[in-house]
Formats: sequence, structure tokens, C-alpha cells
Amino acid sequence: MGLFLAGLGLFLAAHMIAWPKGLRPALITRFGANGVKLAVSLVSLIGFALLVIGYGQARGEAPPLYDPPIWGQHLALVLVPIAFVLTAAAYLPAGRIKVWTRHPMVAGVKVWAFAHVLANGDAASVVLFGALLAWAVGDRISLLRRERAGLLAPARLSKAAWAGDLGALALGLGAAAAFALYAHPAWIGVAVVPG
Repeated sequence: MGLFLAGLGLFLAAHMIAWPKGLRPALITRFGANGVKLAVSLVSLIGFALLVIGYGQARGEAPPLYDPPIWGQHLALVLVPIAFVLTAAAYLPAGRIKVWTRHPMVAGVKVWAFAHVLANGDAASVVLFGALLAWAVGDRISLLRRERAGLLAPARLSKAAWAGDLGALALGLGAAAAFALYAHPAWIGVAVVPG
């Protein structure tokens, strides 16, 4: 569990660099924007690798904290594709999905993490998905605070708004289906759709 917690801590710390007021600008002044991006990327990558390896080990040893309700597992099947659509919307021209959620990637992480808390009751899963859910809530607050301070501009509808929305739906739902049918069983070892 130590490797898992170390990876989770590094990964989240790298993604929380903008939370303390003035920390990111101070680091950019000292090390340059590219230096900060490189450091954050390296710490994120190392943390993610440790997290994946550690979670794989911890999941087999983790005691159950609760028995997930069957409705929670069914609800997760609805919520996870929504999370994929939100994530896709973050990288496409600003459509109504992006403008309405303001920060679709963070919204996608919240929905995805919440779905997995509903569907998994072992200690490792609760720590992982609970921590990512807490991070996403905190990051949303940080992003909104930066918007109010004028440090971050909210998304505005692009000229290709309909393309952004249709693309998010197509890419998100396609990726969710592919992940559920192939990647989740192969990488995580858990079949999403019973076969």
C-alpha cells in the first residue's frame, strides 16, 4: 500500500501546484514556464506509474470497507460514459457542454471518481477514487477562484460549437464503449459488461 500511496501523493501534488495563491507564478519566475511544465509532467508521470503499479498490488490485499450496492454498480455504467464525454469536450472546440460545465475535464474526473466510489468498496479503491474526487472538487474551487480574479478566462462558445458538442458525444461514447469492452478487462482485470 506504501507504493500506491506514494504514487497517489506525487500525482495529486503535481496537479495541485496552482492551488496555493502565488506559488505557480513564483515557480515560473524562478524556473521559467517550460521548466515548471517539465517538472510537473515528470512528477505526474512518476506518480502515475507508482500509482498504477501500487494500486494493482494494493487492490488484491485491501480489506473491504463496504459492500457496493447493486444500484451503485448500475449507476456507474451510466455515469462513466458521461465522464468520457465531458473529458472529450475539454479538448474540442468550445460547445455547450464545455461552456455549461466551464471545466469539463475536472467535471469528468468528478463524475468518473464518484461512479467508482459507488461501484467499489475495497480500501484501495475507496482511497484512490475518494482522493481523486476530493482533488476534483478542490480543483474546481481553485479554477473558479482564478476566474473571479481574472487569471483565467471562462470558455466561450466557438463558431464550431455544434461540432464540439457532437465530437464530444461521438468521441466520448466511442471511447467509453471501447474502454468498457476491451481496455478495462485487459488492464484492470474487471469485466464491466458481463460476458
